[in-house]
Amino acid sequence: MTLTREVAQSDDASLIHHSLREPEIFAVLFDRHAPLLHRYAVRRLGPDAAEDVVADTFLAAFQSRERYDAARPDARPWLYGIASNVIGKRRRTELNLYRAYVRTGVHPFYELEDGVSTLAVNRPLASALLGLKRADRDVLLLVAWADLTYDEVAQALAIPVGTVRSRLNRARKKIRETLGAD
Repeated sequence: MTLTREVAQSDDASLIHHSLREPEIFAVLFDRHAPLLHRYAVRRLGPDAAEDVVADTFLAAFQSRERYDAARPDARPWLYGIASNVIGKRRRTELNLYRAYVRTGVHPFYELEDGVSTLAVNRPLASALLGLKRADRDVLLLVAWADLTYDEVAQALAIPVGTVRSRLNRARKKIRETLGAD
């Protein structure tokens, strides 16, 4: 099947809806969002695990696409929510990455992204992230690394916006205490 220009330029909700009849259309959603999800997963787990996270995320999304809320034109929060669950199943990998970095000072999977380091320049930050509860870390990193709004994080994690705010506040406070900053 050849995708029409109109279908390829549709919003995510329309693509998901069309993919119920023509599953290959879901590939447009993959092409649109996989690079950003991959970048986020690399930051959380490293490149090897990131490939699996992205694959598992899109497999789960494809399998549950009939339940997607068509009132939401942007599927990013939904996809990041699925990715957060997949990453959560690999919690040990993420924590071991932070521990290794704190111990050695060398981020095992770090590559410069746009000339800016994430954890690679800040061992104390890795230590602080290690000390957060998973739920607080997920909210913080979805805001900081995935650039989601509070509403999008709430959608992604299926929690109220107020819970996003309180988890983010708690995470920021814990980070500040660990780093000794204001």
